[in-house]
Amino acid sequence: MNRLQANLCLLCVTLCWSTETILYSNIPSEIPSFATTCVTCLTGTFLLFAAFYRRAMESIRSHERLKLLLTCLGLAILNASYNTLFLYGTKSFDVASGAFTFCMTVVVLPVVLLTMRRSISMSTWISVALVCSGIVMALGPSLRGEQVTGLVFMAVGCLLRAFFIVLLADTAKKFDPISITIFFQLFAGLLSLIGWFCMEPRLFLALPISRSLIASWAIYAYFIVAFAQSLNIFAMKRVTAANATVVYSLEIVFSIIWSTILPEGIVENVKLTPFILVGMILVVIGSLAEIIDFRKARAKHEASIMEGEK
Repeated sequence: MNRLQANLCLLCVTLCWSTETILYSNIPSEIPSFATTCVTCLTGTFLLFAAFYRRAMESIRSHERLKLLLTCLGLAILNASYNTLFLYGTKSFDVASGAFTFCMTVVVLPVVLLTMRRSISMSTWISVALVCSGIVMALGPSLRGEQVTGLVFMAVGCLLRAFFIVLLADTAKKFDPISITIFFQLFAGLLSLIGWFCMEPRLFLALPISRSLIASWAIYAYFIVAFAQSLNIFAMKRVTAANATVVYSLEIVFSIIWSTILPEGIVENVKLTPFILVGMILVVIGSLAEIIDFRKARAKHEASIMEGEK
């Protein structure tokens, strides 16, 4: 897998992640978020373990198994922390504004990388600047004083998510991606089970089980947890954390598209304003600048011209 292929995989991942709002809309509001995370993560873990039993056991038998398990536990804790902050932060915003604040990670991550003395390419800086401009363009006119608290929650969540992405990128280059996905999702599911038990000790006995709930959980477990997360970690082996974060920002574009074209009964509709539209365009341009290696493409084009002249 080369860099372009890895970025296309990340693009597929963001498309899958953007459907989360649609799946969540089919889950009754009385279902705790801990319950959804617990069931989908543990189900996804089971599916992956059943299909890749040997790879998981090889990782368990390796001499670096303790490091792998502790790293996956750290990833699960960071994931649970920033998701909780996002859950409270997004309550202050509508769908579009919440989506754009979620992507503030693309602004925070370069700062995190600089503090860790990591280098960032010029093309990535350009992409980050374009995406950041898109976020400011979309959010600026709609921000109000009472949203400051929500914005603080989102900012801290983005900071934790930035550390999560850096750790995930580093881990993906050291260990088997499938094993990482299995143990990371296992720990995420167990942490959610603890939170769910604290909220409702009866667990499943307290849930209004329905066909719609089971179907939503099953689709989420397969496409979001098992498929998208595995593909994400495979792609992270070939790209940098900054590169991945820029591509992740396209999730807001997909989410707003779904919120615009789908019926109101399926997802909360978004009214496109000129500011949101320009913001989306800037995010797309910034992401494409990161996905497509224009210098490499130009070099290949020049080489083909020279070969043709010979």
